[in-house]
Amino acid sequence: MKRRDFLTNTALIGAGLPLGMAPALASCSSGAAGTSETARTFTPEELGMYSFVEIAPDGKPLKAALVGCGDRGTGAATQFLKSGPNVSIIALADIFPDRQTTCRQVLKEKFNNEVADANCFLGFDAYQKVLAMPEIDVVLLCTPTHFRPEHFKAAVEAGKHIFMEKPCAVDPTGIRTVIAAAKDASAKGLTVITGNQRRHSRAYWEAYVQVRNGAIGDILSGSAHWDQGAWWNKRKRPEWSDMEYCIRNWFNIKWLSGDHILDQAIHNIDIVTWFMGMRPISAVGFGGRAQRLTGDIFDFFSVDYYYENNHKMLTTARQIDGCDGNVSEQVYGTKGMFTTRRVGEREGARLEDYSGNVIWAYDYKAKPEKNHYDQEHIHLVESIRLDKKINQAEDLAYSTLVAIQGREAAYSGKVVTWDEIMSSNLRYGPETYALGPIPDYKEGVAPLPGKAPDAPVM
Repeated sequence: MKRRDFLTNTALIGAGLPLGMAPALASCSSGAAGTSETARTFTPEELGMYSFVEIAPDGKPLKAALVGCGDRGTGAATQFLKSGPNVSIIALADIFPDRQTTCRQVLKEKFNNEVADANCFLGFDAYQKVLAMPEIDVVLLCTPTHFRPEHFKAAVEAGKHIFMEKPCAVDPTGIRTVIAAAKDASAKGLTVITGNQRRHSRAYWEAYVQVRNGAIGDILSGSAHWDQGAWWNKRKRPEWSDMEYCIRNWFNIKWLSGDHILDQAIHNIDIVTWFMGMRPISAVGFGGRAQRLTGDIFDFFSVDYYYENNHKMLTTARQIDGCDGNVSEQVYGTKGMFTTRRVGEREGARLEDYSGNVIWAYDYKAKPEKNHYDQEHIHLVESIRLDKKINQAEDLAYSTLVAIQGREAAYSGKVVTWDEIMSSNLRYGPETYALGPIPDYKEGVAPLPGKAPDAPVM
């Protein structure tokens, strides 16, 4: 549970993992989005834009397993079943019988998709049992985030196509596991679709094409915001052990969710990271706990990220009732800006100059957007059936690491560099998993900026 030896200069775990970014996240010196080096016009296909069909094509039956039967997992299962013809959920894995039972009922009542008793597995090793089923083609990974790296690695080793919810890890140790497994998935020709659902939005993609082709000039900076009211929480019941309580209240527990700057603001951070095409050299930020009722995470964050050539990104994340809301992204260039923030009657993805004139705006009436959660699974099935492989895992890993870098800067009150966070052996969570006590967990005790990670709480 402790932040072990954080900010050490340890070597990367796993041979051959680079400190640099994936091609989409190269530094500005290698041709970042919107720079003067992108003089020629790129087509959407050259930039990797997906199709946006209403339904995935028919093909051989695709049988899927769901790992994590909570609300998000059940939602992902229903979206998979709606994605196209000839798809089914044939196996379920979870820790809690009640969550699994509810999920089975939803799938049967809404989709006539019945999961056999023999294919319903419980326990921390349940994911291994579904992955061992040779008839499984696809696995949907929807547990609390802490478990995602090992589940993803195992699914790749089993040769399954994968839907992986965002974010993909809560610490640098997990990120390195995901990056290594992502490379293996590419080598095996596996499709990996991830839950950063804005990347499955046609509006965002068309805006990205405009930005990449220089519509707002050279990129200078960006901002990413997920500011809203308080989110859900669960209080501990007498019959729950520490482990059961933490998992049932996982969103509010930092070792399971990574805090809300990961779980929610990752969407906005991912977009700005994608559009800017750069990695942050360092981050400094602050945050705290004001009104949260349970768990041990913060209520708010504000992080400044610094890049080469004086580029910058501001990220804010807040979950406090009674405050102004703002869920949006902005990317600023020499000629104008990309924004999704509502201003007056203007809302949605658009480009504006600095006099307020609209350079370009997505036409939502002419091209209505499908629900992004549904579109993710259409892309999943389409990619598999057309043999047009998509692997989003590495992009999600690097965007998640940007969020982790900002979180640790706010937790510590210190400057955190990219190289430090990439090579850190920081790991959150217990070493073994069992439904029982967690000696190091302290309810309501959030990190204290300015103190050493293991300093006593005064």
